[in-house]
Amino acid sequence: MKTELRLRNSKTSFSMISKRIIPCLDIKDGRTVKGVNFVDLKDAGDPVALASSYSKRGADELVFLDISATEEGRGAFEPLIYEVAKTLSIPFTVGGGINSTDKVSSLLQKGVDKVAINSSAVKRPELVSEIANKFGSQCLVVAIDAKCINGTWRVHTVGGKQSEALELFSWAEEVTKRGAGELLFTSMDHDGTKTGFAIEALAELSSRVNIPIIASGGAGTTEHFSEVFLKSNVDAALAASVFHFSEIKIADLKDYLRSKKILVR
Repeated sequence: MKTELRLRNSKTSFSMISKRIIPCLDIKDGRTVKGVNFVDLKDAGDPVALASSYSKRGADELVFLDISATEEGRGAFEPLIYEVAKTLSIPFTVGGGINSTDKVSSLLQKGVDKVAINSSAVKRPELVSEIANKFGSQCLVVAIDAKCINGTWRVHTVGGKQSEALELFSWAEEVTKRGAGELLFTSMDHDGTKTGFAIEALAELSSRVNIPIIASGGAGTTEHFSEVFLKSNVDAALAASVFHFSEIKIADLKDYLRSKKILVR
């Protein structure tokens, strides 16, 4: 049975809930890739093998993002998703090219627990409400990629290639009102740099919305994880390369977080 993920209704209860550690598989052409600031992608391994390993070694969830699906005008590659889902005993989130409730339905039938939408939500915000109303907020993650430009966190879409006339915090508030169950915020400025998460932005985001937040972009050391949990009140921390290349082992990370009195699963 996959671990049940329950949606909380107030930030007051968040500190009492164990924090989640989430590896992310960025997928391009059927392979896991990783870059810096959304560019210079390098191969990081077979997604099925990585997924199986994470499921066995203490990851709380797994996120799978088909990063070229939107740009190529297609949906996420379902045969690969199905193969990954078969290896997992933890909650599984998939994003990439999801622009209709029909695609959500198809993915949920393939063993996916939650879907993540980004560009499609910006293009048509009503999609957030449609998915939430049909399938429940608990299976809907709205992913937000943003870059700080002249002091303003500007939302980007299409794998970070397109800047939008949207500001991070107001957009997060809008999708929350429309029924998003969770937010996945990636700082494009921090992505792949291993210099730490965007703490100030995450703390501000946490104060603005009352749904779980996954921090993404910048993880490089175990200390970065404790810092993001202690200083920004997020529910989960997502990382890729430090896990893919065994720079940080999830079991060791959780032991470290427990030593800092941070409740983890």
